[in-house]
Amino acid sequence: MRFGIMALQLEALIPSGASAEQVMANIMSFDHAALVRSLFEQGFNPIELGGDLGMFLPHAYNEAAIERLKALKAEGVSYTVHLPLWSVEPSTPLTPVRRGSVEAVVQLVRASLPLEPEVYVLHATGALAAEFYNMKISEMARTLILRQFQSGARESLQVLLAETGLPSRKVAIETIEFPLDLTLELAEELDLSICLDTGHVLAGFPGWFDFFEIVERVLPRLAEVHIHDSRRMPAGVRGYGEDHKPLGAGDLELGRFLDRLAEANFRGPLVFELKVEEARQSLEVIRATRPALLEV
Repeated sequence: MRFGIMALQLEALIPSGASAEQVMANIMSFDHAALVRSLFEQGFNPIELGGDLGMFLPHAYNEAAIERLKALKAEGVSYTVHLPLWSVEPSTPLTPVRRGSVEAVVQLVRASLPLEPEVYVLHATGALAAEFYNMKISEMARTLILRQFQSGARESLQVLLAETGLPSRKVAIETIEFPLDLTLELAEELDLSICLDTGHVLAGFPGWFDFFEIVERVLPRLAEVHIHDSRRMPAGVRGYGEDHKPLGAGDLELGRFLDRLAEANFRGPLVFELKVEEARQSLEVIRATRPALLEV
């Protein structure tokens, strides 16, 4: 199995203990390819490029940066791309905001096409949809409103596919804080892939299910796994802050999960959405649990 890591490492941008002047200098001189090389040399591959990096560092995805990232492919680096989620809401009923969100996503896809990413991961809905998802309103009202957000997400996804020419299975919508059934409906209707986020599921973000029930439901479309641990939350409680923990720090049945992926012949990336040290720690847990899978 292939274990990667997200490139959006805040420590690389804002080192602990650095002065304000050092932080600014570090940001201005940020070298995206150098960060990717460092992560690759530590044993992680593929590298998941974070679209939100461009919000503060536009040069992270300029032509020169893309050429340097592309050059690393000759050394064996492969990529996935997490499309922007900060400040975008591709499902909002507010049309101008939705259109702007899609434009931001499309721009990153076009910029990163030379890298030939294995898959593009997208939050089909954003913070506003999550707010209504959790609002204390009647279930009928909640259902009607969330269907509106689903409709907005559908429109945005259709525009994304049309304007970029991406094959639909190159886009993986993630299990996030939005009803699982509505997310899976979008995937089936538009023939999209799925990114299973283990911590989100355990924390109850897409609803409260048996973890392995969700695994079975998404396996036919599974293109990527965001792998991290979380407490398993009881029905009605979402575990904010309980996810994005190193493996072994929560309730993920890691051995059983990896065995099921192996049985299903899953060949996609498993990406640690963790700090580097936490990802290393997690690799050691995998090595102790299913050592053979690190060699496959």
